[in-house]
Amino acid sequence: MGKKVKKEAESPPKDVFDPLLIESKTPATVVLMLSSPENEVLAKACDALYKFASKDDENKVTLLGLGALEHLYKLLSHEDPLVRRNAIMVFGIMASNNDVRKLLRELDVTNSLISQLAPEEDVVIHEFATLCLAHMAVEYTTKVKIFEQGGLEPLIRLLGSPDPDVKKNSLECIYLLVQDFQNRAAVRELNVIPPLLGLLESEYPVIQSLALQTLEELSNLHIETLAVLGNCLEDVHTLQQIQLTGGLKKLISFLEVSTVPDIQKNAAKAITKAAYDSEIRKILHWEEVEKFLLSLLETNNDEVKIAASQAISAMCENMDSKCVLGLQGIPQLVQLLSSDNEEVKEAVVTALTNLTTASPRNASVVAEAEGIVPLMNTLNAQRDGAISNAIAVLTNLSLQEPSRVSIQSHGIMSALVQPLRSTNSQVQSKAAFAVAAFGCDADARTELRNVGGLGPLVELLHSKNEEVRRNACWAVMVCGSDELTAVELCRLGALDILEEINLSTKRKSEFSEAALEKLLDNNLSQKYSRMGYLSSSNIITNGFYDCGQIKHGGKFLSLEELSKQELTDRRAIIFINAKPQENIVVQKVQDASPSVSGRSSREKSRKGKGKKEEEKPKEVIQVTPTVQEEINLESSHWLPPPDFILMDYINDASKKILPLTNTREQVVALAQFVADKMGGTVEREQLHNFCWELNMSEIEFEQKSNIVPIAKIKRGTFYHRALLFKVIADRIGIGCSLVRGKYNRAWNEVRLVERSPKGLLLPPQEYIVDLMFEPGCLLKQGSAKADQYKRI
Repeated sequence: MGKKVKKEAESPPKDVFDPLLIESKTPATVVLMLSSPENEVLAKACDALYKFASKDDENKVTLLGLGALEHLYKLLSHEDPLVRRNAIMVFGIMASNNDVRKLLRELDVTNSLISQLAPEEDVVIHEFATLCLAHMAVEYTTKVKIFEQGGLEPLIRLLGSPDPDVKKNSLECIYLLVQDFQNRAAVRELNVIPPLLGLLESEYPVIQSLALQTLEELSNLHIETLAVLGNCLEDVHTLQQIQLTGGLKKLISFLEVSTVPDIQKNAAKAITKAAYDSEIRKILHWEEVEKFLLSLLETNNDEVKIAASQAISAMCENMDSKCVLGLQGIPQLVQLLSSDNEEVKEAVVTALTNLTTASPRNASVVAEAEGIVPLMNTLNAQRDGAISNAIAVLTNLSLQEPSRVSIQSHGIMSALVQPLRSTNSQVQSKAAFAVAAFGCDADARTELRNVGGLGPLVELLHSKNEEVRRNACWAVMVCGSDELTAVELCRLGALDILEEINLSTKRKSEFSEAALEKLLDNNLSQKYSRMGYLSSSNIITNGFYDCGQIKHGGKFLSLEELSKQELTDRRAIIFINAKPQENIVVQKVQDASPSVSGRSSREKSRKGKGKKEEEKPKEVIQVTPTVQEEINLESSHWLPPPDFILMDYINDASKKILPLTNTREQVVALAQFVADKMGGTVEREQLHNFCWELNMSEIEFEQKSNIVPIAKIKRGTFYHRALLFKVIADRIGIGCSLVRGKYNRAWNEVRLVERSPKGLLLPPQEYIVDLMFEPGCLLKQGSAKADQYKRI
């Protein structure tokens, strides 16, 4: 305890007895001095008796026999504060003797002692008055008197005293008092629990121990105040002290055997509050608090289940606890997902989220416990917290292939549509993140597209919440991995929104930039229209079309929308389709000019379907594109015609160019091949006389459409030839890029590896391929000739 206050009388004036002389007197003489009318003498006599009684128990008995207590009792109400203080000090020190206590009971001193506990009294008076009461409270009759005479309230107030001795004495007295049922009930009304919990943080172990023992006595009545228990558990040092004294284990053992729901609930809440500190989590784990929490899940009280689930969530931050709780608790939690109580459902699924995050083993336990179906059902819960956490658990499970397949078989993408439309940002964020997690599967992307999930996903790109926007960008990036979904996302406005986001320094992120790039890479028609550039990794497939550079903010129209436009004198749309329509058998006619109108294409389709296998003509065009993913032209409402001439170009180029073993030779040969198909070499000085516009107008008039299959063009200028070069190069495996310039210019860039005179490989060099003036001539990037070709 703290340093004792010096308990002795003040120095007397010179004309009175010296205190040393008083102490030299016999005890009987000093007792007689207690009848003196002089305050100074009384004070010094009491001080002398205090010192005498402090030496041993025999001295206390001596004073008892001399009648000292009767005289001291009269001084308890003395008007002089010093006399009264010193008299109470003697009472306090002597009350440790059993015979003394008997006489004190006979004198009925409790009321006088209680009156000394007033706030204005000296701290020394408080210390020895409470000490005396604590000694006397061991007997039942004194407990009754203290209670009846209003001693509880001042004792509880003194728990907040700055003096540790006062705290200890008051606390000991209260502990003895609450052994009686009637007193415990009275204490409930006086709100003793908060100060008791505060004393658990005391630096003195004896005070901590007394406070804990008193709490144990009170908890079965004052259960609602156990919610405050978390306050004392929040301090690591305090908890360590309680643990060292065995108090924590004792408290947890007490809680485990309790069947009172409110005790269980509030204890779990206290653990939840305390478990936010990593060191405290370790201590709780060492004391095996997990067993207690798991036992609470088996109760029949929903509030207890909620509190226990919340505590489990908090304890999951400790990896050892997470392991224990996962293996033993997940099956119980999965069963509780079917609860009719929405709050229980939310708390349980939140616990499952924390258990399965970054824990593959726990995720497997959820699947083994048949948790996927109840988790899917929880997506229809009434509380947003339950929905968002159910999505989070399913997302955690998706990291394991068997679970992901199972979840997808239950229609996860369809189930996510409604959460994507939620007004709760947490639900939106989790739903978008889940789309990103499951969208890596082509079937899942198809499902999301078919059930109308792309629309609400695109809307989330407008969100002002950074996390929602980031996850939506991520989902768009993943879903944009196939052309059909990318085209649909662009149709819904995702591309425009992402471009707007990327113009903002605050909203732009790596996710928004990656999403934009992915959409464009899987919607090359729009990428080329917007960006004017296709890299060597951007492989042109059937269904690609070049409608020219689109103005910023302009709407990019689909091929079907363009097909419905009237014939105009505007720039023709160049279309790529080197793929015959299924079930369409077309005889190879060299000069055939099929119409590009939608009607004729559908008629051909209907006619083709009616033919039997033996009725097919012997000669059928056979073109097998090397590109894996292509636009599903047959599934669209408007069916563009196949470009049979382009099919021949590709087949011919494959036969002539692929046998060449040198990449440079292949590039040169392909350039000459393209130039030959597009009107041959053009003299630089005669470029203005190369009437390619007239040829284009004739084709458009003949087709009765602005859409022109590329192989129909017999007099092609820069951008026609560059596009054809890129199309064929992609099919036969020659890497090249396509760049749009100004004034109908476009060109291809290739990278070639050269060898030094000594045969060593040199770094690759970039060249512009001449397709007009000297077909096959390779112009080194950055050279004057290359710049002239591009007209920079």
